[in-house]
Formats: sequence, C-alpha cells, structure tokens
Amino acid sequence: MPDTHRPDMLADDPHVTLITPSAPISTPTHGGRAKCLQRLVRLDLPVPRTVALSFQTVHRIAKGQMPDVAAILHQFRPGALLCVRPSSEDPDWGGPGSVLNIGMNDAAFVEFSDRIGADAASALYMRFVMGYAIHVARLDPDVFDDIATTGQQGLSDALRAYEEEAEEPFPQDPARQLAEVLRTMARAWEGTTARLLRQAKGAPVDAGLGLVVQEMALGLGQGECGSGVLQLVDSETGLPQITGRYLSQSQGREALKHGQSLYLERDPRGPSMEELAPEAFEQLKAHARLTRQRLRAEMQIEFTLENGRLHILDGVRVKRTSRAALRIAVQLAEDGVISRQEAVMRVEPRGLSELLHRQIAPDAQRDVIGRGVAASPGAATGKIVFSSSEAQAAAARGEPCILVRRETSPEDVRGMHAAAAVLTERGGVTSHAAVIGRGLGLPCVVGAARMGFRLSDRVLLSEDGRRFREGDILTVDGTSGQVLAGAPQMVEAALDDAFQTLMSWADAERDIGIRANADTPADAATARNFAAQGIGLCRTEHMFFEAERITPMREMIFADSPEDRKTALARLLPMQRADFTELFRIMEGMPVCIRLFDPPLHEFLPTDRAGLRDLAEALDLPVSDVTRRVESMGEYNPMLGMRGVRLGIAIPEIYDMQARAIFEATLDASKDGAPVVPEIMLPLVSAMREVELVRTRIDAVAAAVRNERGREFEYSLGVMVETPRACLRADEIAQHAHFMSFGTNDLTQMTYGLSRDDAGRFMSHYVQQGVFPEDPFHRLDADGVGELIRIGVERGRRGNGGIMLSICGEHGGDPESIAFCREAGIDYVSCSPFRVPVARLAAAQLAIRDKLGTT
Repeated sequence: MPDTHRPDMLADDPHVTLITPSAPISTPTHGGRAKCLQRLVRLDLPVPRTVALSFQTVHRIAKGQMPDVAAILHQFRPGALLCVRPSSEDPDWGGPGSVLNIGMNDAAFVEFSDRIGADAASALYMRFVMGYAIHVARLDPDVFDDIATTGQQGLSDALRAYEEEAEEPFPQDPARQLAEVLRTMARAWEGTTARLLRQAKGAPVDAGLGLVVQEMALGLGQGECGSGVLQLVDSETGLPQITGRYLSQSQGREALKHGQSLYLERDPRGPSMEELAPEAFEQLKAHARLTRQRLRAEMQIEFTLENGRLHILDGVRVKRTSRAALRIAVQLAEDGVISRQEAVMRVEPRGLSELLHRQIAPDAQRDVIGRGVAASPGAATGKIVFSSSEAQAAAARGEPCILVRRETSPEDVRGMHAAAAVLTERGGVTSHAAVIGRGLGLPCVVGAARMGFRLSDRVLLSEDGRRFREGDILTVDGTSGQVLAGAPQMVEAALDDAFQTLMSWADAERDIGIRANADTPADAATARNFAAQGIGLCRTEHMFFEAERITPMREMIFADSPEDRKTALARLLPMQRADFTELFRIMEGMPVCIRLFDPPLHEFLPTDRAGLRDLAEALDLPVSDVTRRVESMGEYNPMLGMRGVRLGIAIPEIYDMQARAIFEATLDASKDGAPVVPEIMLPLVSAMREVELVRTRIDAVAAAVRNERGREFEYSLGVMVETPRACLRADEIAQHAHFMSFGTNDLTQMTYGLSRDDAGRFMSHYVQQGVFPEDPFHRLDADGVGELIRIGVERGRRGNGGIMLSICGEHGGDPESIAFCREAGIDYVSCSPFRVPVARLAAAQLAIRDKLGTT
C-alpha cells in the first residue's frame, strides 16, 4: 500500500507529535508509555505507527480545546483502525482504560469482511460499538444484555440498541470518533474521583496525563492471529522464567483474562504459541532480551500477531513483588546491565520488610474486620487470647495465638514472646506494643479503636459488629494495619543470596553506622544475623519481668533501708551478669550500649487483687499493708516522675548492682574472646550534676571489681538525651560523657507535650488536616525535634570534640529520619533488629545520591 502519511502536518507542534527516534518526547511531558514506545522505536522493533499527545494537550482537551484531529488521522494509512492508550508519568497512578478499534464503521466493516471474513469483522465492529457506548457515550451497559447473538446479527442488534439508547445513529466519522475518545479520556483523568485515587497512590495534585494514538495491529483474521504478553522473569520470585499468555484471534490484553489462553512455550498441559508460530515466538524472545539489555530493565512486552507477523504494541516494566524487585536488580547488575550502585538505588528500603516477615499472599481473599496502625510488619494467624498468661499457655500447647489487649505494658513482654501477633485498642507507632513488636519481629496492629475490645467478656467486636470470642481464628497484618477473620494464604519470608549480595553492596556505600536496639540474647542474635554494627540500646528493665526475677525486684522496691535493698538486689546480680555475658559473647568484637534501669517502679507492682495477695504472701505482709504501699507509690504522671537517672540518684543501689553485673560480665566474656568495652548509658538525663553523681558511684564500682578480680577493663559512660533541657545544656553534659544518644521517642513526646501511647487516637486526623505532615513518632520532626537535636549536636561537640553521637529511638529505622541524621552529623543510628536491613539500605541510597549529586 503506498505511503500516504503526511508527518509534516505535525512538525510545528511538539505537543502532538509522531513518535520517531528523534521526536521531542520525555516522560515528564508525554508520560512513561510514550517515552517507552520511543525507546522501542529506536531499537528498530516492529512498533505500529504512533502519535503522542502531551500533558498540556490533554489538559486543553479536557477544557474543550481540541487539537487538529484531521492532522492526527493523516499520520496513519487511510482506513486504518486506531487505539488510544493513557500515558501517565508513573503507571502506578492509573488512568482511563484503552479504547480499541477507533475508525470502525459501516464502510470499514465491508472492507474488513473482505479481508478477514464477516465474523471477524463483526466481532471488531461490535466490540468497538459496545466499548464506545459504555466508556465514551456513557450509556448503561445493560442495554446490551439482551443481545444473545453473534456475527452480523449480533452487530445489527448492538447498533440498534445504541441508536435507541443514544437517540442517534452510531457515529460513522473516524474524526468524530477519535475526538470523542480523546475528550472522554482527558475529562476522566481530571475528574475529582480519579484525582483523589491517584493522589492516594502518591501522585502530585497537578499530575498530567499523556495519550498515545496507535495504529491497530488487529490480532484477528486469516492465518495465525492473536495477542498476548511475554516477560523473561517470574513476577513473584524474580527468577528467570518465560511467563505470559497468548490467545488466538484476540486483541489487547485479552489473553490475560481469557480462560482459553495458550501457553507461550511448549507445555504438556496444552497448546502453545511456540508450536503455532515458532518463528514469531523466537523473534519475540529476541526482542524481549534486547529491551532488557538496552532499556536496562525487565520488561513485559505486549504483542500482536497478524497473519503470523509480529507487532510490538507496548513495553512496560515488569510488575514485581519486593522479593522479585531485589533479585531483578541484583541480576541486572551481575549481568553488567546496570551498576551495583544503581541496583542498590532500585530497591525500595521499606519493601525489605516484606522479605523479612511472612506476608499475606497478594491474591488471598481478605475478610477485613478492623483496621489500626500498622505498627510492626508481617502477618500471622492464630487463636484469640486476652492475657499474657493465656498466650504462654497456648505456646506451651504449640498453638499459635493472637494476643489481644487494650494496650500492653512491660509485664506483657513474656506473653508477646509467646504470641504469633499482637492487637491493641490503644497506641501508636512508638507505643510499648509497637516498639517491642518490632524488636521481636512480631506482627502488630495498634490503635484499632473502632473495634470493640470487651476484655471482661472475652469478646472482640469487628467494625461491622461481628463477635469474635476466645479461641476464634484471626489474622493480624502488621504491614497494612488490617485485622482479618480466618486464615488467608501466606507467603513465607525469603532471605536468599540475592538479598545478602545487595546488602553487601549497600554496606560498601553507606557512611553512617547502623546498630540495633536489642534487649535479649535472641534480639542480639537477630541483630548479628542482619549485620548490625553493634547494639545501640539494650533496655535492661525488660530483664526483670521473668517469673524468677519479679519477686526479688518487688522485695527491693518494698525494702525500707539501703541494706535491705542491697540484699534483694544481690539475688538479681547473677541473673543480670549472665544476661550481659551472653549479650557480650553474641556481639563479640562489637560495641554494646546498655541503658541502666529506666521505668518507674510502680510498673513492677501488681494492680489486681490476686496479684496483691500473691505479693503479700511472698513478702509475709498483710494484704492491706501491701495495697497501701502500692497505692502510695502512684504518680500523677509516671513518665515524668521518678524514673531514669532520677531513680539512680534516689535509689543508687539499683545502678550499683547493674554496673557490677556489667563489669563482671565484661571480664567473664573477655576470657575466651576479644576484649569487651561496654557502653553504659544513663537515661532521662537533664542536668550535668546528675551525670557527675552517678558517674562517681559507677567509677567506684569499677574500681572495686578491678581490685576483686585483679584484672583491668575499659568502659565508656554516656547519656540518653530525651529531654529538651539535655539538648540545650549538651555542652555541659558532654564534658562528663563519652557519648550522647538521642532517645527520639521520648524527646518527641516531651517536645510536643504529647503521649506517644495516646497519639494514635487522633494523629491520622491531624495528618489529614495538615496540622503535621506526618506522625512525628513515625517520622522525625526535622523542624521542631530536629532543631533540638541540631542544638544538642553542636553544643555537645563544643563541650567535647571527641564525643560519639547517635539516635536510638524508633526513628533510627525510618529512611527519611536517617537522612536528617546524616545531615545533622550523627555518627550512627540504632533501631529494632528487623529494621536494620531497611536502615542499611536507606543509608546507602542517601550516600549514593550525595555522590551522584541527585536528590
């Protein structure tokens, strides 16, 4: 057929342009699909002729300013059928559906009947009529429900139904058809619903849409005709594997939806494209390999066969799970297609959480009964229990359970260890359940306040009113914040060689240290497995809630004199020493920072009648005396009361015992391995004099242990900066400390005057209304809390030029917060063990961006 194209008609308009190798097309102006098609054209692949419309043009169309439709049509062969596809900047933002077979009318029907047969021509025409009616003319789809026939009779019925419903004949002018399709797609993109949907996916408010008008390669007719998609990797695993589908006598992406689709490669289960069109299949694989090499990505190729001839309609980056994305990036780098730095940049840090934990399968059915804050990633299924003791009993029976509480406290830690997941009514991302859950790698949803927690009746109410009792099966999805009824299909965690390879590349790039918050030997082993560079925070109070330790702890609290306190603490000393010795041995050769006792003492005392009676029996005291003593220790605001270093000064025997346990463990652990240099951290410091007083006693304990053991050892002492005053007086405090670690959880709480346990009840409303850009307990507030940290860093280094600075709050695992820490001059961050890989990758990406000068 002679060439009747007149590309010169579009030469003066860069916003409506024929896609050629040199056309002025870019993703920010014409969208990703248009740019990808240009790249395919540059590779000399058999891409049908295509015209791209820019974001600006589509915006004008939505306002009623149409481009020269006749000039667009002149780019194609007379009588050619066209399709229009969306081209947004990011394919994840969505867009209107494609419209196929534009230009089909009565005259074209006659021509195509001669070329491909009446039945195929009828199918083409009928498909266009129905699609145009529903998506362009906005007719009710029900008008076609009564059409039971196919072929020419079905086409006649469809045209008649259109005319009756639209009160006009089906439009025959291809220019009018194309204009209406363009106008409909442009307006659909700019509609309120579409805008809100794409903004929810991260699109900016003014995100634009491009459109591509492409000549149809039919996929219908004589010879071998059809359509399909092909990719060279598995979307779930990222492993090399030819996947996709092919369907004879089809168009677009019908092969993915049709039950009669064929396999691509030869397969014993049924016929394949390789058998029907072997030459085209080999060409298709060669094209896919070329696009992988030249476009530097795994691509899904959409193709059509027309009488055995292959056409490439589109290429999009393969959709992939986090697991597949990581493996694909590593394989591309190992094949020399991309650099190691680029491989590191291509993996989303938060997506690593999906690799570290079991997840609900992407295609699993979800019976959602409630929602809360996604506090600790991963998913788990189990029977409902309402107390920690029940969770421990279930674990002893080998039964997975979901611990349901209004909120957890330190005494629930043993139950959390036993549970498969935790669900709470109250709390936010830094509440007790969230922090401990992340440390244990335990799926956790907190702040599910719209559910009914009737713990006295042992009933949990779903948001829609369903009742779930003890023993019923629930699933907690800590990645999405959803609570589900039943046991959906799961996908297991997958840490393979590709993961280890990528993380080694990341470690070679990053320039900030990554430690782990670890309270137990199990936590420390996890941190070591995830290549943490030591322990940045060991919270010793969690060690006191074990059954054999809680009684001497309570005896110490009830003691009336220092001597009695020392006697009770002497029973805890060997237990603490054993804890620290094991930690030091697991982390051999790495720093371990131990925070001395922090919480208010009332947390270790019972509150219910049975607990008070048991304590009275253990202490040989009347229940009334015990009750009165417990009540007398109550504080109006315990988090701002007698806790942290204040306890160490008011009741110095506690810190004396802990310091001795640390020093003796240091010597015990150093016998067989590398010398241990423990870091001792004082919590909740706000004044220089506090450090002086406690340091004097700790130095005295160190001297006593050296004399008793006849061996030398080193240690460093530092402070946990959790109060605004400590930031402001950091120059004074730093003179008496080897290190300062900003405890950003409490520092945020005190800066805002906001309880981190209660913030979850209203924080989402604050974020939605723009009061805060993000929950400050989730992402470090760089303006307010960050300003205090900057002051603390500057003044701390002024007072002690060699001081080590870090943060050890949960912000340490947040990529955006790590960016702030690097900019502020922090030496290392410390986070929950299961967030260490996320922090390592995020830190590497920040360093790479700095090296490349990108943002």
